Amino acid sequence: MKKVITDFNLDNKRVIIRCDFNVPIENGKILDDNRIKESLKTINYAIDNNAKVILLSHLGRIKEEKDKKENDLRPVAKRLSELLNKKVVFVNETRGEVLENTIKNMKPKDVILVQNTRYEDLPGKKESSNDEELGKYWASLGDIFINDAFGTAHRAHASNVGIASNLPSGLGFLMEKELKMLGEKLNNPKRPYVVIAAGAKMKDKIVVIDKLIEKADYVLLGGGIANTFLVAKEIDVKNSIYDEESVSHAKELLKKYPKKIILPVDGLGSLEYKDNLKVYSFDVDSIPDNVMMLDIGKKTIEIFKKYLNNANTVFWNGPVGVNYFKNFENGTKALCEILNKLKAHVIIGGGDSAAAVISLGYKDCFDHISTGGGAALEFIEKKKLPGVEIISDK
Repeated sequence: MKKVITDFNLDNKRVIIRCDFNVPIENGKILDDNRIKESLKTINYAIDNNAKVILLSHLGRIKEEKDKKENDLRPVAKRLSELLNKKVVFVNETRGEVLENTIKNMKPKDVILVQNTRYEDLPGKKESSNDEELGKYWASLGDIFINDAFGTAHRAHASNVGIASNLPSGLGFLMEKELKMLGEKLNNPKRPYVVIAAGAKMKDKIVVIDKLIEKADYVLLGGGIANTFLVAKEIDVKNSIYDEESVSHAKELLKKYPKKIILPVDGLGSLEYKDNLKVYSFDVDSIPDNVMMLDIGKKTIEIFKKYLNNANTVFWNGPVGVNYFKNFENGTKALCEILNKLKAHVIIGGGDSAAAVISLGYKDCFDHISTGGGAALEFIEKKKLPGVEIISDK
């Protein structure tokens, strides 16, 4: 069993908390602050226990210099100050004298947020490759390390594994909650157990379906994943996205699990990947020329509903349509409504599906909405999560 934040005496200690503030920001405005809010319990506990709180997080990906401006954590510091109702000092660097002196001058209950850890990916991907020197440097800034970033638990980075390798470490409340909810509800699910797998990240998810389908009674597919399986059935999906490299694998799964895999029978689409264009409605075996399918249709919703109404456990990862387009949010919204009426355990698997559910107004309707899409999938696959494995044992 891993240590948690409550296992430590935090009084007057420099406590580094790795949070997941990887939130969508547009023109300096945070579009969804759910991940920030989910971190508050751990941060407030550290403050209440007289700690000097040092927060780390990544934001987006930093591949070139221009990415830094778009992925600046300053707006997060501002929002966090509002939510904590106290000043959060933002340090606009990831190492150096300013950071070191700011920490040196901290008093108990002070909170600082360090600039985006992935700024250290230029040059050399030091953060993402778990650079040993960087992990040691960040660890030198604190006395205790608390990992509360479930969204990166499946990655070995300098800001999680690197720091934990050099400091006494524990899990935060959010991380503890994620592992408990996913483990309790999905390791031994109440049956029937139905999985909804959709979205555009096709290659990774089709591999995950291998594991999910062994345990699930049914797997309902949408989005680019479903299109890949439709192509495997020799259906012409016209301009719809699919993963050509995964078609042969999809064929194998269809042959092995013909009754478990449930595919769309109709959909909605348009001639371009845009909103407010003409919407075409069609059966999947007669998609109009040059049209791309961007949502499931009414017939598919009714079919999915039959399986969901009989379920006792549901795990959903990925919206079934392009839900941020008004014309193509209906499928995802309809599934939210169906799931909201169930007595089943419903777990939303983070990432785009969590964002969709929250944006459509269903945040408080389900047992658990995970903050980590990829991490949730890998945990369910029974893969070891480096960000958890490295944490000190009790």
